[in-house]
Formats: sequence, structure tokens, C-alpha cells
Amino acid sequence: MFTETEAIVLKQTKIANGRRMLVLFTKKFGKISAGTSLTERGKGKSALALRPFAQGRYELNKSGNSYHINNGEVIASHYRIGEVVDKYICASYVLEFIEKLLPEDAPSPSLYLLLSDFLDRMERRSGKYETLVTAFQVKALKHSGSEPRLDRCIECGTEEDLDHFSIKEGGVLCRNCATTDGAKERLLYDVGFDIVNVLRYLTEQPLSAVEGLALDEITLTKIRPLIRRYYAYHLDIGELKSEELMEPR
Repeated sequence: MFTETEAIVLKQTKIANGRRMLVLFTKKFGKISAGTSLTERGKGKSALALRPFAQGRYELNKSGNSYHINNGEVIASHYRIGEVVDKYICASYVLEFIEKLLPEDAPSPSLYLLLSDFLDRMERRSGKYETLVTAFQVKALKHSGSEPRLDRCIECGTEEDLDHFSIKEGGVLCRNCATTDGAKERLLYDVGFDIVNVLRYLTEQPLSAVEGLALDEITLTKIRPLIRRYYAYHLDIGELKSEELMEPR
């Protein structure tokens, strides 16, 4: 079966006989793996469309559960991401994260558009890259259906004194409900009002609202571990290989 789809390249691996295996996040089919004999040499549209971060249109041949890329045409190469080391590290982390987040052959158009928007903005961004990464991950929770409850206490429903976050229960707790008893088992974080408000803002606002935003290092050191723990607990995403290179950037 021949088909066409728009896609973003998440990963490329060289295999035998000069072939390559690509992991694509496609707009039509979700995440798929596809082999190709297309060469990456030169600067043609097909060559640029094979590289990680690239967004393109792909002609695919599907046989059973296997995909083969017959041709590709780049829409946006996002090549400038690779020109700055810190930017490249942060963007690579997001691609690895998305690859772990997505199941095979499960379309997610809204998450696809979010990733496309992220790559465009990361390519243009001049610093504080981890702020954009954090905003993306918080919003990805919403698009994946695992969004934490941030507007009221997940136990009693109050909207007052929301200064604790429970990883296990998936949202904020008020001061009264966040007792010290069993805090370790509940995976409880004392985050404070400011962090809850930041999480709520990042969840509700589009990535365009983060264009001129730069979270300070103290805020990032509170939010980043919380997000990592949340994804690990609720979505079974462990430590990523690129994570050890991540610092506030």
C-alpha cells in the first residue's frame, strides 16, 4: 500500500547495506519505524528530510506492519538547532522524550502540532532553552491525557492554600490535606504557590506565550524533578540518555 504523510524525524539509525532506519512521528499514523535506501549525502530535499529534527512530506510503502520510505521532501529542516550545542542538547532531549511517550501506530495530531511548534520556536530561540523544554513537557502531559489537577485540591476540592503536589495522586493538595503522615508513600512535594502558578500558566498558555519568558534557575530546579518524577510514575518514562547533559540553559 502506498501512502503519503507529513512527519517529523525523531531518530535515524544506520543499518546494513547503506540503509537507514528512521523513527518518524507522522501526522497520519503516529509514531512509526521506516527503512529507506535514500542517501543522506548532499543538500537535496530528500537528504535533508532524513535528519533528526526535520519535518517533511514522505512517500511510504506499507507491507504488513513494515514501512519503507520511497521519497521525502523537507518542509523545515530546523538545521539551526544544530548550530548551538546547548540548543541541540535540549531539542535532542525532547525528541527522545517524545519517542518514549508515543505508542506505535497511534495518531496524535495535537501532540504532533505541539512538537512542530516547539521545533520552530527552539530554532529561533536565543537562550534559556530549558524554559521552552519545560513548557513543552507540561503541555505534552495535557495532550497525552495525563494532565495533573492544578486548579483545586485533589482530595477536598478547595482552591485555597494549594502549596503541595502529590505525584502518586496526580495533582495539587491543600495544606490541610497534605499531612506529613504517609508523605513519602504519596510522593509529596512542598512546591509553594509560585510553582503551582507557573505550572498552571505553562499548561494553559500556548508556546507563543513562552517566547519572551525565562524561568530562573531556582524555579527550574523545583519544577524539573517534579515533572521527571510525574512522567516516570504515570507514564513509565525512565531517565533519558540525553538527560545527563541537561543543565539550566
